[in-house]
This record gives sequence, C-alpha cells and structure tokens, in this order.
Amino acid sequence: MTPVQTAPLELKVSARSPEGIVLAESAARRLAKLGEIEGHVVMLRVAVEGGGCSGFQYRLDLVETAEADDLRVEAGGQAALVDPVSVPFLKGSEIAFVDELAGAQFVIRNPNAATSCGCGVSFSI
Repeated sequence: MTPVQTAPLELKVSARSPEGIVLAESAARRLAKLGEIEGHVVMLRVAVEGGGCSGFQYRLDLVETAEADDLRVEAGGQAALVDPVSVPFLKGSEIAFVDELAGAQFVIRNPNAATSCGCGVSFSI
C-alpha cells in the first residue's frame, strides 16, 4: 500500500457581504486624491448614529486603518469602511462624492431613508 500524501490544510474565511453598499467612482477618485495630498492611504469610515434633526445621522471620518470588524466597500483601489451596527441602516446605499455650487462633500444615497434633512446629514427610516 502506498502512503497517501495530503496537501496542507488551508482555511479560507469568506468576506462578509457589504449588503449592496457601493462606493461610487466619484468617491473613489476623491479618496485617491486625498491620499496623494496626505502622502498615505486614506479610507472613509461611514457610520450611522442616533441624533440629528431627523432621528439618525451619518458620521463620516477619514482614517488610515480599519477596525477588525469593519466591512470594506472597495472601488478603484480605494475603500470605505462600515461598522457592523451601521450596515442595516445603509443596506443598498451608494457612497459618493459631489462637487456642486453648494459645496463639495461625501454623500450617502440611502434608499432606506424615508426622509432627510436639507443638508443630507440626518435621516429617518
């Protein structure tokens, strides 16, 4: 009888689904530009918190590192990070960057929001 050779055990962990959350090309381009200016990789952390004039509000921060439980949403070599608690509120959303007469900013196009305030920072479900 010949000995059976087995390959080393390789475990793979599948990436968690970002629940249809997408990073628009406009946001990816802006993150790349900000990274060039800063001289290092910059990621956009997106979170939903209680508060604001409509019940919930978005918190957007530029960060260099991800937390262990963050979900990564990537496009064009750039990334947005979403904490697990915020994912249900952002399901199906698009993270974009707009440069308009009123100002330039990252925006969340959220299909779950029933109403939002005029500035787009707070919303209700």
